[in-house]
Amino acid sequence: MTTLSDFLSKERTIAGPSFNRWLVPPAALCIHLCIGMAYGFSVFWLPLTKALGLTKSIACPPDAWQLFTTTCDWDKPMLGWMYTLFFVFLGSSAALWGGWLEHAGPRKAGVVAAICWCGGLVISAIGVYIHQLWLMWLGSGVIGGVGLGLGYISPVSTLIKWFPDRRGMATGMAIMGFGGGAMIGSPLADRLMKFYATPDSVGVWQTFLTMAAIYVIFMMVGALAYRLPPTGWRPAGWAPPANDAGKAMITTKHVHLNKAWRTPQFWLLWGILALNVSAGIGVIGMASPMLQEIFGGRLLGLDLRFDQLSKEQLGQIAAIAAGFTGLLSLFNIAGRIFWASLSDYLGRKITYFAFFVLGFLLYASAPAAGHAGKVALFVGIFCIILTMYGGGFATIPAYLADMFGTQMVGAIHGRLLTAWSAAGILGPVLVNYINDFQIKAGVPKAQAYDTTMYVLAGLLVGGFICNLLVRPVAAKWYMTDAELEAERKLAHDKAVAQAATMTASTSDSSRTSPALVALFWLFVGIPLAWGVFVTVEKALVLFK
Repeated sequence: MTTLSDFLSKERTIAGPSFNRWLVPPAALCIHLCIGMAYGFSVFWLPLTKALGLTKSIACPPDAWQLFTTTCDWDKPMLGWMYTLFFVFLGSSAALWGGWLEHAGPRKAGVVAAICWCGGLVISAIGVYIHQLWLMWLGSGVIGGVGLGLGYISPVSTLIKWFPDRRGMATGMAIMGFGGGAMIGSPLADRLMKFYATPDSVGVWQTFLTMAAIYVIFMMVGALAYRLPPTGWRPAGWAPPANDAGKAMITTKHVHLNKAWRTPQFWLLWGILALNVSAGIGVIGMASPMLQEIFGGRLLGLDLRFDQLSKEQLGQIAAIAAGFTGLLSLFNIAGRIFWASLSDYLGRKITYFAFFVLGFLLYASAPAAGHAGKVALFVGIFCIILTMYGGGFATIPAYLADMFGTQMVGAIHGRLLTAWSAAGILGPVLVNYINDFQIKAGVPKAQAYDTTMYVLAGLLVGGFICNLLVRPVAAKWYMTDAELEAERKLAHDKAVAQAATMTASTSDSSRTSPALVALFWLFVGIPLAWGVFVTVEKALVLFK
């Protein structure tokens, strides 16, 4: 009798000779499009600040502890801590359990991620229903954060092993989903809250339960659809790159997780990710107020400063700024697949050089575009910057595989994601502190962002230096043949029997029905297309 543990085991996910590898990216998207809603949780903040008052917020007295109060409404700063919890627990759980994932396999990790993320939403719904903020923090922030970490890294090594010829493109397709999750989830949540709202409820707890039910279906489908290639599998007609000068940064050896973090290459890549993300995440956090305060009435064709606008005019430019943030989200997503795919041809190191050099020039030129009143140029600068922010996330797994091999790349990627946790704190704190300092020093709001732009450009100089110092991993860090064989046994890997026959029979034209592949892509493509449509519709306000 097959138990649930047996069904979820890594051995049961090894693909047969008829499996089509193009079924794996939509499986990864099923999970990433759901957990990516973490970026869109701010859609709940305003309704939750009126959860008790309904029409207006019931302010808490100074001595009230909002975590446990049942008599007054929560404020936005307390709700905003959810973001910190999300990304701290994403990074820490990925680092702690990345090694377990490599041994347990992506199917089991995906199921656990679905239980944590969707279970966290259910706990949050209970927290909203009984008005206990600590339950929201525990549910979505802590337990959901663990689901974020496991769900985020679950497809990485799987995709890299299925697409050794297109590592960047494969991880870019999956990680694109994380950027697109909020693009689908935010408008869906907004519609659900309006549907469930009554004179006695703002509709948030019902929305949490509905989204948990939708997400658990998608995430379980994705987790159960995961398959791993047998050890030694390769696409038909493809051979590993020769050890020539042009491919010196791509290894055919493997580094163990316990040794990878002791190498200088790991910490240089950690710095590359942290500095690139710190700069980008700082822009995301200030995008809307930055556009409004720099251009003010010029967004409406009026020669007025931000503080000279009427209430009606402020509402109009707020709508334009919302279109700007929507446009940034589209370029964030597009950059994940574009830059990651391009890195397969340029190489990972050159791709990151492009991020840092081009990013530096764009950040440094943004203040001049703002002072000149060039709205289109200013918007274009930050759209390009956001492509490189997203591209940095999508390209780093392939960079790790090039440096450390594919055997434990998922676990190593999990450890590296602590850089994201650090950047999630550093970027917003740095941006907010510099901006507040400038305003308190009497700098006009329209010019207060100049220093911030130059500081963010400086962060990219640090990233450039880190990337410049990256060299191939020294031979002493690689696993020996005996160590690699022992690790593969521990990870329940299966070797290809009759490798030549297996390779020939598992090409892209394998016996898997093309209709099944097309249907699976439609399953994830339709909601993604709807999210893009809604976002573009909002972004069009920017050009009216």
